[in-house]
Amino acid sequence: MQDLAAITRNPLKEKLTRGEVAASMIVRMARGPEIGRIAASAGFDALYVDLEHSVLSLETSAIVCNAAREAGVVPLVRVPQVDAALICRLLDAGAMGIVVPHVEGADAARQAVACALYPPQGLRSASSGLAALHYRSFPQGAAQAALNRSTFIAVMIESRAGLAVIDEIAAVPGIDMLFVGAGDLSVDLGVPGEPTHALVRQAIADVQAAADRHGLCVGLGGLAGRHAFLAECVAAGARFVSAGTDLGFMSQAATEAAAQIHGLTRA
Repeated sequence: MQDLAAITRNPLKEKLTRGEVAASMIVRMARGPEIGRIAASAGFDALYVDLEHSVLSLETSAIVCNAAREAGVVPLVRVPQVDAALICRLLDAGAMGIVVPHVEGADAARQAVACALYPPQGLRSASSGLAALHYRSFPQGAAQAALNRSTFIAVMIESRAGLAVIDEIAAVPGIDMLFVGAGDLSVDLGVPGEPTHALVRQAIADVQAAADRHGLCVGLGGLAGRHAFLAECVAAGARFVSAGTDLGFMSQAATEAAAQIHGLTRA
């Protein structure tokens, strides 16, 4: 039988600590456990259920997260905002970490940590029967310490306001990753739809510099398909890449398949 350390280990954290690049996908459409196995078969290290830009429920999030974890893919959830009740329920239900959008100051980052971690690092409410513990009972202090070590916390930098205080955000204890949302950031910087614009490039470089100063990793979102630029960012130190959404993958593959079939009739 696995011990507490084995049950609560977070392969994503381990991979990023080794300086390796992690590939992630976003779940916005899938409602069943199959997506976890598909993500694993495709080679993804992580996925995150997007509750900011979808109508997926708490119950669906739990199903996806637990299936992904059993398949060997680390499940995260992007919450709509810092919400202690929602974050606690998601982590209790099986998520191994959270992604918090639109963080524009150290206070918001501290609130995210407080919601996700148990005392003394945070204020997460204690409960029993946790999916992350395989529904087994362990001494409360040891279990909470283990879960604090394994819970992954990413804060998204998506605005000028966040960039202006990036060092203050990065200095908040408990944060694992500064996650650049290139789509929203390009809008806020006045270059909507141009996530590889010089202004966005400089912003990503500034986030990377802050992450390096504070021992954090950098994640990139909103750059799916921009392979040359992503390669530059990875060479500069970024280690977590969001490759796209389940809906986007299906639409792209379906479009290509249909085009191939129609191409047969024109040959």
